[in-house]
Amino acid sequence: MGVYILQRLFQAVIVVILVSMVVFGIMHYLPGDPILVLSGIGMEGFSDEEIAEMRHKLLLDRPVYIQYGHWVWNLIQGDWGKSSSTNYPVLMEIKIRLPVTLQLAFGGWIIALIVGLTTGVISAVRRNSIMDTGATLISIFGVAMPNFWMGILLIYLFSIVLDWLPTAGFVSVFEDPVQGIRHLILPAIALGFMQAAVLMRQTRSGMLEILNQDYIKVARAKGLTERTVTWVHALKNASLPILTIMGLQLGRLIGGTVIIESIFGIPGLGRMAVQSIFMRDYMALQGVVLIVASGVVIINLFTDLLYTFLDPRIRYGGRA
Repeated sequence: MGVYILQRLFQAVIVVILVSMVVFGIMHYLPGDPILVLSGIGMEGFSDEEIAEMRHKLLLDRPVYIQYGHWVWNLIQGDWGKSSSTNYPVLMEIKIRLPVTLQLAFGGWIIALIVGLTTGVISAVRRNSIMDTGATLISIFGVAMPNFWMGILLIYLFSIVLDWLPTAGFVSVFEDPVQGIRHLILPAIALGFMQAAVLMRQTRSGMLEILNQDYIKVARAKGLTERTVTWVHALKNASLPILTIMGLQLGRLIGGTVIIESIFGIPGLGRMAVQSIFMRDYMALQGVVLIVASGVVIINLFTDLLYTFLDPRIRYGGRA
């Protein structure tokens, strides 16, 4: 197991390094003059010597690998550059906005987990019933419905028509739990509904396979209640593929906040990324993409490591 953990940690580090290379390369070859973007004004007021001096200061006259190495060294030291649109350090902006995105992503994940697991288990236990058919139709609807359209419908119904929940804005649940939850309900549902549909289908499929196993019949023959058999024995043994989906979903939810935060006016990393694109703020966009990609890698690593605790039959390190 120890060898496996070291291997996975090494692979995660390699992936993060490759992601940083891709992010830097894409930003480097985007159209437009970085000096023009950073200055925020036209280049007519600068002499050729001043332009050359600015390029030299930013290492833009050096090879790409030198620029990349300098960027990585600055990242390690905590210098992620300055945002050309706000003139604030990028790292400070990320520290402010990251908790907002994490609260939204976690809220969507909780919605997906509760709705997906519950409907998936019920559909498997009551196979071919009206409830199973209804849950299947809802899952198909959830997969087909884009989350931005779901968000607009939720705003129209619960904010405009019923006037139950706020249309936009954000309040931290740690500062004001009641208002924080009220502001998170609609974006979390819009973000997590599609993932709930996917999780429901996976849970139903895994549970149907497990419920037909002999040890489940033995558990019932011993007199265990149907609730214990279903939620303890069957769901535990069907949890490995479900866990994989749940881990991948959390990573997707973090990336999916880009659209949802823009619709609901939430000041998180997703909205920062959209604003950076429109403002051609390359430094800020590099930081956001890197932090989101690294988060997805860490979540996948954590998901892999959880396998050893859920299934003791698994052996790592190349030995059975």
